[in-house]
Amino acid sequence: MANNGSLKSTIAVSLNNYLDAGAIVAGASGVTLWQNYLGLSEMHLGWLNALSANALGAAIGAIIGGFLADRFGRKFIFTYNLLVYMTGVLIIMLSYNFPMLLCGFLVTGISVGIGVPASWTYISESSEVNNRGRNICISQMSWGIGPMVILFFGMLFAPGGAWYGPVESLAGLFLGADASEEAVRVFSSRVVFLTLFIVAFIAWNLQRQLEESAEFTANKAKDKSSIMDNIKLLFTNKTAVKTVAFLAAIYLTWNLVASVMGFFMPHIYETAGGLDNEQANMLSCISWVFVVVTTFIISFFVDKVTHRFFYIFGLAAALTAWLLIIGGGVQTIGGIWLFTILWGINNGSSVQVFYALWGSELFPAKFRAGAQGFMFFLVRGLSALWGLIFTFIYGENGEGFTLAAYCMVALLLISLIVGLIGMPNTRGRSLDDIVKERYGEGY
Repeated sequence: MANNGSLKSTIAVSLNNYLDAGAIVAGASGVTLWQNYLGLSEMHLGWLNALSANALGAAIGAIIGGFLADRFGRKFIFTYNLLVYMTGVLIIMLSYNFPMLLCGFLVTGISVGIGVPASWTYISESSEVNNRGRNICISQMSWGIGPMVILFFGMLFAPGGAWYGPVESLAGLFLGADASEEAVRVFSSRVVFLTLFIVAFIAWNLQRQLEESAEFTANKAKDKSSIMDNIKLLFTNKTAVKTVAFLAAIYLTWNLVASVMGFFMPHIYETAGGLDNEQANMLSCISWVFVVVTTFIISFFVDKVTHRFFYIFGLAAALTAWLLIIGGGVQTIGGIWLFTILWGINNGSSVQVFYALWGSELFPAKFRAGAQGFMFFLVRGLSALWGLIFTFIYGENGEGFTLAAYCMVALLLISLIVGLIGMPNTRGRSLDDIVKERYGEGY
C-alpha cells in the first residue's frame, strides 16, 4: 500500500530527525554559555540533560506520540507536533532564568519524542517495497546532517567565531549597551536555536500538506480499536512481545554506547590525542560528515544486499574504534583520524538504521507506531539512567576510562550477537506479507 514517488514525503518527514539531533547538539554546544549567563550548577546541567531531547523528554514524548499516531493518524502528529517543537525552541531562545530554560528543553524534548515513531512509521508505510530501506537511510542521513550543521553554526556563531561580530551587534540591538558580557555571549546560542526554529517552520509547512498513510487509512476503516485495546494487544501477543524484546535489546545496547560518545569523544581527542578544544570540535563535526557519506552510499544497496552484511559492517567499525582506544592507538594523529572515520562509519551503517527499518516492518499497522514509541521510551529512559551510572564508572578525572571502554565493547558485542541471531527476513517484501507471516490473518 505504498505511494509512488515516496522520496518527496520521505525528505519532508526526515526533517524531524534533523530537528531531533539538532536540538541535542544545540543544547550541548551552548550549555557552557548558559551556565555562565545564569550561574548554573552541575545539578542544574544534570536536569537540563535529563529532561532534554536526548533523554527523558524524548522518552515521555515517544510513548505518548506512538499510540496517538496509531489512534488518530500519522498526519495528525505532523499537523500539530512541530508547533510544540517551535514553542519549546522559542522558550529557550527567550529564556532569562533556569526554570524557563528547563521548560524549553522539556517541551522540545517531548516534541522530539512524539515525532519519532510517527516519522519512521510513515516513511515505511509510504515507501515502495524496493525503496523502504533507502528511505529509512535518507532519514538517518538527516539525523547525521543535523549535528553536522549545528556544530558548524555553533563554531561560526560562538565567541571568537567568524560570525560572532554580527551576533554581538544583534545582541547589542536587543539587549542594549549595558548588557553583561555573559548575556551577549549566550546570544550566540539563541541564534543557533533560531536556525532550528526556521527549519521546524519549513518542515511543519511541508508535513501538514502530506496525505495520510494509505496503510493507516485502510486499517482504520476495518479496525475500531481504542488506544487501550492496542496497548493490551502489544503486551499480550507473543509475537509482538518477542519482537519488542529483540529490537529493544539491539537498539539499547548500541544506544548506551552512542549516548555517551558526546562525553567520550572530547576526552579522547583532548587527553589521549593531545588536541585543543577547537580541534576536538572540528573532528567531531568531521565524524558526522562520515556518518552522512556512509549512509548515502548504503542507501543505494540496502534494498539489494542482505541486511546481515551492513549490520556486521557497522558494528565491526564500532568495535574496531573502541579496541583502538583500549590499545592506545589514538595517541597519534593517524590513530585519531582512524578512530574518527571508524565511528562515523558505524553511525552511518548503524544499528539505529536497522532498528528504524525493522521496527516499522515487524508490527501490524494497528500498533506499529505505539510499539516503536514504547521501545524508544525504554531506550531513551534507560540511556538517561546509564548516563548517571557511567559517570561513576568513568570517575572524576577519567580514572575508570579503560574499564568504561571495555563496557562499551561488551555492549556492542551483545548488540552484534543478538542482532545476528534474531535478524528478520524482510528485504523486498511488502508490509502486508511480513505482518501476515508473523501474526496471521486479521492484522
